[in-house]
Amino acid sequence: MTAVPEPVGGLHLECAAAGLAVGVPPGTSILEAVRRAGLEVPAACDDGRCGACETRVLDGDPDHRDGVLTAEERAFGETMMICVSGARGSHLVLDL
Repeated sequence: MTAVPEPVGGLHLECAAAGLAVGVPPGTSILEAVRRAGLEVPAACDDGRCGACETRVLDGDPDHRDGVLTAEERAFGETMMICVSGARGSHLVLDL
């Protein structure tokens, strides 16, 4: 994992499959941050309605802000829509 300093008030994101650590500053979506880091991630709507960016959560507590997942799926916390959702803590590990 490449070390990236965690942004103050932001999110430290680990992209497990890529072996990449990404800092997600406040006001930046996870999708935007991982694309800036060079990962190609599909997304069709960028507002949490289509489900194209659904990503498996390996560790951490997602803060769901999408309109796709059911309440049960949100409670389970196995996936998230990275175009609009964030984290309840300062660290997430995603299957990217």
